[in-house]
Amino acid sequence: MSIDTERFRVALLEERARVERAIANLRDDHPGTLDEEVEEIAGSSDNHLAETATATLDREIDFTLEENSGQVLSDIDAALKRIDEGTYGTCVNCGKPIAEERLEAYPWGSLCIDDARLAERR
Repeated sequence: MSIDTERFRVALLEERARVERAIANLRDDHPGTLDEEVEEIAGSSDNHLAETATATLDREIDFTLEENSGQVLSDIDAALKRIDEGTYGTCVNCGKPIAEERLEAYPWGSLCIDDARLAERR
């Protein structure tokens, strides 16, 4: 099986740029700290407890999204490194080839489907 690594490199770089833009948008949506946002709400609203809770939840969701996006960036960088090293498309756990269909859906994937399923069960 021969994988067109250049096609996957392009796809990975495009995905990397998309994830970086998403992280930047999350940061732009909330440039200050949560404390600053809570102070602003408390000073201007009669329902500041509910609005404070909403702001806190929104920040927590954004933090989780940013954290997950950061992990995807790390995975993408690792996949690009595997392309450079000539090991892209090989399971890092067992050394078997990763199905091209899996790489199409999950180009930064480092595990074959069997090892990915085992990892999910743990």
